[in-house]
Amino acid sequence: MPQLSEEHKAQIQAAFMASPLIPVITIHRPEDAVPLCRALVAGGINVLEITLRTEFGVAAIRDVRKALPEALVGAGTVTGIGQYREVEAAGAQFVITPGVTEAILEFGVTSEAPLLPGIATASELMMGYIHGYRHFKFFPAEVSGGIPALNAFAGPFPDVMFCPTGGIRRDTASSYLELANVAAVGGSWLTPAAAIEAKDWAAIAEIARSSLKDIRRGK
Repeated sequence: MPQLSEEHKAQIQAAFMASPLIPVITIHRPEDAVPLCRALVAGGINVLEITLRTEFGVAAIRDVRKALPEALVGAGTVTGIGQYREVEAAGAQFVITPGVTEAILEFGVTSEAPLLPGIATASELMMGYIHGYRHFKFFPAEVSGGIPALNAFAGPFPDVMFCPTGGIRRDTASSYLELANVAAVGGSWLTPAAAIEAKDWAAIAEIARSSLKDIRRGK
C-alpha cells in the first residue's frame, strides 16, 4: 500500500504552523481574488485556502500565487482527481478535500501538492491513517460533534492533528485551538460577503488582524 512521504507530512505540518487561522475563500468575481488575499496577508494571515466552490477558483489560485509569493496558497473543496491535477497545475501548494475516497488518498501520496484529507468520522480517519496521513481537516466540524468529537479522537489517535472547519465562528475559534490535537482552524468569518461585495479590503485586513489578536488573548 502506498505510504505518505515524510516530506509531504512536513509540508502539511508547516502549513499548520504558519498560521492558526486559515480563511476559507470563495471567489465570485475574478478581480477580487488578488486584493482579497492581499488584505488577508496584510492582516497577518499568510496561509490561504481558495476553494473550488465557484468556476473562478483555479484561476484565482494561479493569480494569487503570482501576485503573493510570500503566501502559502492551497486549493479547497477538491472532490476528484481531475480537480486535483488542475489545481496542481495552477500552482496550489496544498490541497484540501471535504471528504475522502481511496482514489484521492492514494493520489495524494504521490502528488506534488500535499493533501489534507477531510474527515468527519473515525472510519474515514482510519482510511487515511493506513496510508500514513497524520493531519486531517475535520469537516463539517460543528455538526460532526465539534470539540467533544475532537477530544474523543484524541484517545485512539494520539498522533493525529486536525484543522477543524465548518460552523466555527470568531468567538469559538480559540476554544478549538486550545485542544492539543488542533493546530489550526478554518473559517469563513475572515472573508465576510458584505465586505467583499463592497471591496472593503481595509475591513478584511482588520478582521484578520483582530481575529489573530483574539486568538493570542485566548478569546
